Amino acid sequence: MTAITVDGLTKKFGDVTAVDDLTFTVDSGELFGLLGPNGAGKSTLIKMLVTLLQPTAGTATVDGHDILTERGAVRDSIGIVFQEPALDEELTGAENLALHARMYGQPKAEREQRIEEILELVDLSDERDDLVEHYSGGMKRRLEIGRGLMHEPAVLFLDEPTVGLDARSRRDTWEYIQQMNEEAGISIVLTTHYIEEAEQLCDRVAIVDDGTIAALDTPDALKGSLGGDVVTLEVETDAAPLCERLERESWVAEYTETDGAIHVTLDTAESRVADLVRLADAADVQLSSIDLRKPNLESVFLSVTGSTLDERNAAGAGTGTGEATAVGEQPAESAEGIQ
Repeated sequence: MTAITVDGLTKKFGDVTAVDDLTFTVDSGELFGLLGPNGAGKSTLIKMLVTLLQPTAGTATVDGHDILTERGAVRDSIGIVFQEPALDEELTGAENLALHARMYGQPKAEREQRIEEILELVDLSDERDDLVEHYSGGMKRRLEIGRGLMHEPAVLFLDEPTVGLDARSRRDTWEYIQQMNEEAGISIVLTTHYIEEAEQLCDRVAIVDDGTIAALDTPDALKGSLGGDVVTLEVETDAAPLCERLERESWVAEYTETDGAIHVTLDTAESRVADLVRLADAADVQLSSIDLRKPNLESVFLSVTGSTLDERNAAGAGTGTGEATAVGEQPAESAEGIQ
């Protein structure tokens, strides 16, 4: 079965296209990742799918409901955790969950039972009566994710769920997300700009860049598409002479040049490092470091976009986040109304 169907979805803000003619599906029970830099269009896509933004063109269905003509049904069938915290820190953890449940009209007995189930799921039972202002960052994030599950949605949207968390809290949050996906069986759509997060969590990953999907498949299939290991050569001089020599070598599958580095894809790269050094010497190109890595999603991102994810983040690629505010367009209804 299909949880989400996206067909030609497009969003423009004036002359800027934030999401450009996207078409894809998300299977029921799937943990689907949208991986890309800040500003790539991920959050804009999510806002359209949860009916907070009106598409410029195209449409989509969520849990079988059309985002244009069945907005209420879409909202009833989803849970969402936004990047920005939305908890009431003057309430306890249990009170935050109860408030959310009342917004969805859950009867008292059902609500109280569900609160206990959620607190146990996110490992906050012992802190149920503590004020949220005393929670750690990781605890707050777990409570927000649990709150999104209170009304047992068919689809849960997590928009950059671990931004701002330390490494330990981030990994703990990953475990809870995987546990919820496996135990509750709900479909999860997760946006992230963390390579490792997408690799660890997602059944399939869509690499999003400048409002388009540059690649979409399972993490293993995406990494396998590169056809080899990646050796990164940090250069201190003009890299052009070395690139010319790489072009002539049959054992080089491909290479990509970025600022100050050449990324070379090879089979059995360990046996070719010495050859790369000799080529650099022959081309009179000075190397400052050599790094050999097995294929990962960072390598895939580099291959399909021509730059690394860190470089895209540093450059502020695209206009996919915050664009509604930037051009004065406001969502049709507040985010609180669907949380």
